[in-house]
Amino acid sequence: MNRWGDVMNWKTLEFEQLTAREMYLILRARSAVFVVEQSHVYLDADGHDEGALHVFATEDMSRPMPILAYARVQPGDAEDPEITIDKVLTSPLRRGDGTAELLIERVLHAVTERWPGRAARVTAPVGLRSFYEQFGFRKSEGPFLEHGMPFIGLTRHARGGQPAFDGRRRDRQGIALVNTFELL
Repeated sequence: MNRWGDVMNWKTLEFEQLTAREMYLILRARSAVFVVEQSHVYLDADGHDEGALHVFATEDMSRPMPILAYARVQPGDAEDPEITIDKVLTSPLRRGDGTAELLIERVLHAVTERWPGRAARVTAPVGLRSFYEQFGFRKSEGPFLEHGMPFIGLTRHARGGQPAFDGRRRDRQGIALVNTFELL
C-alpha cells in the first residue's frame, strides 16, 4: 500500500505469460514516457521483449494508463553475460513517492532468483547516478550521449548476501523517498 492507500499489483512475467492487454498497456506506457514525454524518437518495439522478463506495477486495469512502474530485464548471453535492465519508468503520478525504489528492489530480487551470481547493468541519465548507487550499482562507463542527453552505464556485481537497497533514502514526512523526477 502507498501513502494514498492504493494497493499496487506487482507482476514479474516472461513475455509468454503476459496477456495481450498487459503487453499493450506496457507498450503504451513506454511510448508515453520515452517517445512523447522525453521526445526520444526510436522504435520501442525493438525485438528484445520476447526474451525478457517484465517487472511492473498496475492499479485499476480498467483505466487507460494503469501501469505505475515498469522495467524490462534481459538475460545476458555467452558473449555478454551481464543482465541488462532497461526501459525503466514510473508513471508521472508516482514520481517521488518511493515507487521507483520498489521497482528496482523487485527487479533485483528477480535477477537474484533467476540468474544468481550474475552482474546486472543499467544505462541511465547522469542525474540518476546516486539513485542507482543506493542499490549497489557503480559507474562502469560514460558519460556518453544517448537521445541527446548525457548518460552513464552502471553495473551491480553479484555478491552473496548483498541487500538490494543500502538504506540511503531521503525521509519526507515519515516516508522514505528518492528524487525520481528523471526516472520517467
